[in-house]
Amino acid sequence: MTEIPTFPASLDEAVVAQQNGAALHVRLSPTRQGDVLGTAALDGLLAVLDGLQERPEVRVLVLSSAGDDFCLGADRTEYESALAADATGAAMRRIVDKAHRVCQALETTHVVSVARLHGRVVGAGLALAAFCDLRVGAEDCRFRMPEVGLGLPPAWGGAMGRLISEAGAARIREAMLTCEPFDAPTAHRLGLLHKLAPLDELDEAVARLTRPLLRRSPETLALTRRMLAGYSRADRSADLSLLDAHLLTGQLNRAE
Repeated sequence: MTEIPTFPASLDEAVVAQQNGAALHVRLSPTRQGDVLGTAALDGLLAVLDGLQERPEVRVLVLSSAGDDFCLGADRTEYESALAADATGAAMRRIVDKAHRVCQALETTHVVSVARLHGRVVGAGLALAAFCDLRVGAEDCRFRMPEVGLGLPPAWGGAMGRLISEAGAARIREAMLTCEPFDAPTAHRLGLLHKLAPLDELDEAVARLTRPLLRRSPETLALTRRMLAGYSRADRSADLSLLDAHLLTGQLNRAE
């Protein structure tokens, strides 16, 4: 594999990208706060996704995590620090808008994205995975949407519309309002996982899914993927995700 320098070293390697032929492997790395999605990870993901415009040879992106869990959600300490430093909420909105840009870049890129999920997949982690085209999960995966229980709207990355289009309004409504965890077989039944595998066979399950994609015509893959994204977005014609940064910032401000 070839290491791709996509962002400054000051990001503490929150994201590592390696290219192997037509496949790009992107790995989230735990930060000092643990397996959470902070601004360093968002900056790294944006750099990688924006850089795909200059890499037409890449057909598949595999998104994984080097942590004990795929992701435990957004970095709430960053939210609190941003609000403490800027009471207007502008700094906070910039963080949330950045998450939205990451998810939109995942949805609109020409590359087929595959999420490799293990451990806990919580909140923003599930939102990020939902924007990948295909999702492969270990049998021990546990999922949860805890935002309402934390007194927050589920407003990370504009994911509500995407989750509803992937799994259906009734199921997502239940998961968001009850905040109850659910397991990998349930996620598979809902369509949030496309493939299940034992943890020690997860990489091979991902490889089985990606190998045929790597043999496809890149033009046909890109066109089909963008057609699918277009129809999915058409179903969300009343998508209010651009308001998410304001909703989340306003709620956090009231909680202070």
